[in-house]
Amino acid sequence: MIPVTTFKDRKVALFGLGGSGLSTARALKAGGADVVCFDDNAARVEAAALEGLATRDLRDLEWDGVAALVLAPGVPLTHPEPHWSAVLARDAGVEIIGDVELFCRERRQVCPAAPLIAITGTNGKSTTTALIAHLLKVLGRDVQMGGNIGTPVLDLEPPQPGRHYVIECSSYQIDLAPTLDATVGVHLNLSPDHLDRHGSMENYAAIKERLVAGAKVAVVGVDDLMSSSIADRLELARKPVCRIAGERELTNGLYARYDRLYEAKDGAQHEVALLGGIDSLRGDHNGQNAAAAAATLRALELPAEKIAEALKSFPGLHHRMEVVDRRGRILFINDSKATNADAAARALSSFDRIYWIAGGRAKAGGISSLDNYFPRIAKTFLIGEAAGDFAKTLDGRVPYKVCGTLPQAVADAAAEAAEDEAAEIAILLSPACASFDQFPNFELRGAAFVDAVRALPDAENNQEVA
Repeated sequence: MIPVTTFKDRKVALFGLGGSGLSTARALKAGGADVVCFDDNAARVEAAALEGLATRDLRDLEWDGVAALVLAPGVPLTHPEPHWSAVLARDAGVEIIGDVELFCRERRQVCPAAPLIAITGTNGKSTTTALIAHLLKVLGRDVQMGGNIGTPVLDLEPPQPGRHYVIECSSYQIDLAPTLDATVGVHLNLSPDHLDRHGSMENYAAIKERLVAGAKVAVVGVDDLMSSSIADRLELARKPVCRIAGERELTNGLYARYDRLYEAKDGAQHEVALLGGIDSLRGDHNGQNAAAAAATLRALELPAEKIAEALKSFPGLHHRMEVVDRRGRILFINDSKATNADAAARALSSFDRIYWIAGGRAKAGGISSLDNYFPRIAKTFLIGEAAGDFAKTLDGRVPYKVCGTLPQAVADAAAEAAEDEAAEIAILLSPACASFDQFPNFELRGAAFVDAVRALPDAENNQEVA
């Protein structure tokens, strides 16, 4: 735990007692703050009280003298409308912040020299976060990884010299971190997502931009126009910027092309690493992720040749382009984390012959934007609430079958793929949907996929690779 001493002997209100909220409340209490907690869920309030945290309905709180309202990232700050606790705080002139902001303040006070690498982007941020942490560990650095990727940031070990923090930041967390000041800030890409929480694409992009704008060095993906514009603005502001790409050649920066990673300066380039043959870094999207990770380590003055060697041992991320079984020519790929069409596009671009399992609770736009990848798809197996709408999009363009459930889709896809004579076949779970119609989260959806693969006939005779 990182005790939050920056609010010692000050009154702090906290709303949201899920995982990160409880972590934050404990850290504030450990640092000497007078923290009072609440949640709209009575069971969470009771659980917090049982472990000794002060709880009270914040509507009954006397806001004079409150130093800050700390919101859990899942609580609406602005859209579709501010949560009632945020309204009370604003009316009282109380600042509203989150756990990442508390971490940044504590780091500046306790050990500002501890490197902070902060990563954001609509897609790829979890893989890039895990990859940067992996590379640093392989190269012998003391690494703490957390934030949106899993471990709440205040549950990490306290700052000390040489300890590197690799923190994934969602747009919700950035919105609550006004003084986020990374040593290296990484922004990967932008596509429509979470617009219900930010109101517009412009607001969403502006929030993402804050992360790199406040960093000492900005690593910015330029494969999409809005992100490229962010890089341009930062350069005009004389911010050190390293551009990265997974889909095109650059004259300055790091980019992936033809299974290789290159570093370019003033048009001259040299090869940094061979990505071909690394299953966990397959596809153009992972080329961008690898370029971002390599650029980050180069910004930290680590040698390119050591980065290249460390890339080879990256195991990948659970539920993101994860090879869970290989049966001769057939790969079973768990990409359950692809909860929107743009994320699914990254998986679909990585294989030439695909039996695609898609569906769930659809997001705006469905899968119509994926039509460029339809020629790669041998057949689609549809599940969940979106099956009917997805079938209309695919009708007459891609063969499909409405399977309903994930186990049925796996069984049907495996049976049909076994008759396919292609040199390599991917049975790909990349739903392009949220999981909430049939599963509480994408992790359990991915686990159900793995279970269904293991339940296939003769599964015990096949070697599992992940």
